[in-house]
Amino acid sequence: MSLPAAFVSVILIWSTTPLAIKWSALGVGVSFAVFSRMTIGMLLCAVLLAAFRVRVPLHRKALLAYVAGGLSMFVAMALTYWSSQFVSSGMIAVLYGLSPLITSLGAMLWLKEEAITTSKLAGMAMGVLGLVLVFNGGLGLGAGSAAGLFALFLAVVAQSLGLVWLKRINDDSPPLAMTLGILVVALPLFFIAWWVVDGHVPAAVPERAVAATLYLGTFGSVLGFALYYYLIKHMEAGRIALITLITPVMALLLGHSLNNEAVLPQVWLGTASIVLGLCMHRWGEQWLRLAARKFV
Repeated sequence: MSLPAAFVSVILIWSTTPLAIKWSALGVGVSFAVFSRMTIGMLLCAVLLAAFRVRVPLHRKALLAYVAGGLSMFVAMALTYWSSQFVSSGMIAVLYGLSPLITSLGAMLWLKEEAITTSKLAGMAMGVLGLVLVFNGGLGLGAGSAAGLFALFLAVVAQSLGLVWLKRINDDSPPLAMTLGILVVALPLFFIAWWVVDGHVPAAVPERAVAATLYLGTFGSVLGFALYYYLIKHMEAGRIALITLITPVMALLLGHSLNNEAVLPQVWLGTASIVLGLCMHRWGEQWLRLAARKFV
């Protein structure tokens, strides 16, 4: 697949993932929902690898990548699913919109990909302002929203630093093989979490929860993560994270129209601040150069 096609596909998948997470936990609990999703994803991954006769590398760098990706996936997804009990699907996407800023900061410090410039610092400041506005707007959503938003922020940090860690390892395994390896590491952790928190299989699962779990297990896990790791291999970490430039707005609209989620004005302002911060972070230097040419 071409890089632009993969880029657009991940945007579409990630825009619908937050709402699917909310629906997948209906009547079954979040721990069972995320464990079921990852189980479906791992099984499908194994079938596809066998069908296409793709070998799963087991050299040292590949194993290290599986561990790094598996740990970051477990922390990020466990916290995201737990927080979905208290916050809206749109709010999940908005906070994940901060991942480009966190990823770029980690890449600057860990990968030395880019230098810290005035525009990048300004973009990060706008992102922090957006985070504050989102927290202020989200605290009125109900009991547990503060804890849910904080857990979401930790999930974003875990995913962002996991991306930087994978980029640093720089493993060249096939994306689908990397997805399976990461799921193999993460799945036992999700099983333990389900067993400790819940430990029983629901007697009945609503149809919407079944459909959402199947969607997340196939598109959200296998296709989404495979394309995500494909982008990691061929693009800079900061550019990959720009996927979340569009997904917050799309997810807010989907949650409002399909799930009747209220979107307070502070959340829209926070989203706009985060998006503007991302634009300043990525294109601020170009804007300054163009402005300088016009005044010269």
